[in-house]
Amino acid sequence: MRWARLSGCSTSWSRRPSTSEASDDRPDRAPYAFLAVPFTSMSATIVVPSRGGAARLPVLLTSLGQQEHQDVEMIVVLDGDVDDSASVVRRFGDELPVRSIVFPENRGRAAALNAGFFDARGEVLIRADDDLELEPDFVAHHVRLHEQAPRGVIGMCRDVFPDTPYARTYGIRADESIRAQAFATPPERTWQWWSGNVSTTRDDFLAVGGYDEDFRAYGWEDVEWGYRLHRLGREILVAPDFTTLHHGPVTSTTERVQRAFHSGEAYRKFVSKHGPDAQTFSRLDCSAWNALVRLGSALATERTVGIAGRMLDRTIGVLPARPAEKLVALAIQSAADAGRRYPGRVRTHL
Repeated sequence: MRWARLSGCSTSWSRRPSTSEASDDRPDRAPYAFLAVPFTSMSATIVVPSRGGAARLPVLLTSLGQQEHQDVEMIVVLDGDVDDSASVVRRFGDELPVRSIVFPENRGRAAALNAGFFDARGEVLIRADDDLELEPDFVAHHVRLHEQAPRGVIGMCRDVFPDTPYARTYGIRADESIRAQAFATPPERTWQWWSGNVSTTRDDFLAVGGYDEDFRAYGWEDVEWGYRLHRLGREILVAPDFTTLHHGPVTSTTERVQRAFHSGEAYRKFVSKHGPDAQTFSRLDCSAWNALVRLGSALATERTVGIAGRMLDRTIGVLPARPAEKLVALAIQSAADAGRRYPGRVRTHL
C-alpha cells in the first residue's frame, strides 16, 4: 500500500516514514520514496494517547494498514513508556505512516492529546484510544463527514467483552444501552459523548484550544473539550454507521465502580469550571432506588468501593440475572454519586 505525505494540497506524495521516540524527530527528516498521487479529500491525523499499551497497539496499528483513505498519519503519544511501546510503534512504522512522541514520565491523557494534536499535520484531527480496531473506512468516514459540513464528529464504538460475570450480568447490556442513549441525545447535548473516537478540524481545534491538563483524575477531559466545541457554536454529530470495535472495556465490577468513583470527582471539577448549565446529572429525587443510591454514596470511600466491587464479582455469577444486574447498577451509581458529592474521599489517580 502506498501512503500519502500530508500536505494540504491537491497533490500529495506517497512515503514510508520512520517512527521515532523523540517528539522533535519529524518524519520529513527520514528518507522518502516520492510518487505523485492525486488527492481530492482532506488529509487526516489520528492521535492516540497510550500508556502501557504494548499489547493493545498491534490491533490498532494493523487496522491502520487496512484504511481505504491513504492521506493519513498516526501519532501515538506514549505517556511515559512503561512497557517499550515505542518499539511496537517503531516496528509498524517501517511500513505504515505512524510515529511516536514519548514523554519521559506520566503527564496525563490531556497532555498526551495536546502533544499529538499540536504536532499533527492533518486537516481533520481524529482522536482514537489505543485499544480500538478501526474498520477499513474509519478515516474516510470521519473525513467525509467534515467535508459535508463544519462540525464535530462522534463515532460510538462497540465493546468486545471477554466472558466474565460482569460482562454477562451488566457490561454487554450497558454497552448497548449507552449507544442507544447517545443516538437519541438532542443535538444541543451531544457534546457529553465526546470521548475515544471523535474528530474535529484543525481550525476548530485551534479555535477551541487544547485539552485542559488540570484534569488528572479519571475522565471528563474529553467531555470538557467537547463542551467547549459546543460553546463555539459547532454542531456535534453522533454519527451512525461507525463499526469501530473497542477491545479494552471494563471487565469487572471492581474496575467499573472504581472508575465511577474517580470520574465523579472529575465531573465536579467540570461543573465548577463551566457552571450549572453544563451539568449532565440532575439532583436525585425521592424514589426508593435513589434513597439506596444516597445511602451507598454516604458510605463510599476508595476502600469500601473496592470491597463492594470484589464482593459482587465473587457473587453475581451465581445470583439470578435481574437482581445481580440491579446490584451492580446500584454499586456503580453510588460510587459515582460519592465521587461527585465527596471529592475529598478520592485519594489516588487511576
